[in-house]
Amino acid sequence: MKKLDREFYNRDSIIVAKELLGKLLVHEMGEKKVVAKIVEAEAYMGFEDKAAHSYGGKRTPRVEVMYGGPGYSYVFMVYGMHCCFNVVTREKGNPQAVLIRAVQPVEGTEWMAWERFGKPIAQLTKSQRRGLTNGPGKLCTALCIDSSFNGIDLCGDELYVIEGDTQNVSIISTTRVGIDHAGEAKDFPWRFYIKGNEYVSVK
Repeated sequence: MKKLDREFYNRDSIIVAKELLGKLLVHEMGEKKVVAKIVEAEAYMGFEDKAAHSYGGKRTPRVEVMYGGPGYSYVFMVYGMHCCFNVVTREKGNPQAVLIRAVQPVEGTEWMAWERFGKPIAQLTKSQRRGLTNGPGKLCTALCIDSSFNGIDLCGDELYVIEGDTQNVSIISTTRVGIDHAGEAKDFPWRFYIKGNEYVSVK
C-alpha cells in the first residue's frame, strides 16, 4: 500500500485528523513489524487553540518540532511516564498537529501483547485485548513508540502511515479528551473516531 507523503500532512489539522482514520500506522523494527489501523484522532490547531501546546506562539524545546514542517512525529510525555504520539501538520512555522488517540491492532498483535502485558495474546482477557491500544499511552507502549521518536520523519522507513481500507468509514465528531483547562476550546468538536469501533478510547 502507498505510504502517505509530505503533501498529505501539509494541510489543516482537522482535515488530516479525519483522513487519518482507517489509515495504517506501521513501525518496522528490524525483523519485527507492527501495524495498526488508526481509529481515533484529535486535531490541535496551533496558535488560536488554547488546548494546543503551541497556543499563542509558545515555543520551547519540547514543542520545537511542531514548527519544523509537516510529516514529522511529535511525541510528548504525560505524568512523566506515558508517551503520546502526534503527527505534525501544516507548513513550517505553523505549529499544528494531530494526536493519535487509539488504533486497532492489525499485524504483530502477539508482540503488542508482550509489550503491554508481558504475556502472549492467548492469555489475555477480553478486556485486556480491547485495552491493547485503546488510548494514546497504551498504543505507544504496544507499538514501541517512546520519546526518542520525537522528530522522526514519518515519510521515512521506520515509523510511517500507509493507505488503508477507508471505504464506508463512518466518522463521529465530538469534543476532545482531558483538556478542561482550555476554556472554550474544550468544547470544540475536534476529536474524530470511527463509529462502532471497539478500540475507541472514549465514546
